[in-house]
Amino acid sequence: MLVVKHHPDGKKELVAVLELKSQKGPSFGNTINNRTEEVLGSAHDLWTAYREGAFRTSPSPWLGYLLLLEDCEKSRKSVRNNEPHFEVFPEFKNASYGERYHQTCLRLVRERVYSEVCYLLADKEEKMKAGNYSEPDESLSGARFLRSLCSHLNNFYELT
Repeated sequence: MLVVKHHPDGKKELVAVLELKSQKGPSFGNTINNRTEEVLGSAHDLWTAYREGAFRTSPSPWLGYLLLLEDCEKSRKSVRNNEPHFEVFPEFKNASYGERYHQTCLRLVRERVYSEVCYLLADKEEKMKAGNYSEPDESLSGARFLRSLCSHLNNFYELT
């Protein structure tokens, strides 16, 4: 986690918080629920603290989440659904772990849990090659994520 603070006139202001996570195989099934709970819990804790005045005079902070997922056969393979009580939403039916993360990231932004989310895929076998990542969705791209963060930071700091 990266926390950005500003200290105008001796006051402490919370400017931005970036949650940075990654996941590699082989245990995608065990980890995806934990990662989702973590990211939701962290955001909920931050927004509750903000609502309760824990950051005093801070304006609304920017909250970002960056997820790097290993791009491999197991993360791209369709996963069987277990629906003993209720049907799974259509976008999650037989979706791969990569697609499940994608849908979760979209919802984090659309539900305004996070200001922006960046979702990247990378092949660990190609780790030493430049540009070894892909962005499966422009709305979750690194460029969009950084533009939003820089725009918010510009309210506090003079950026060149």
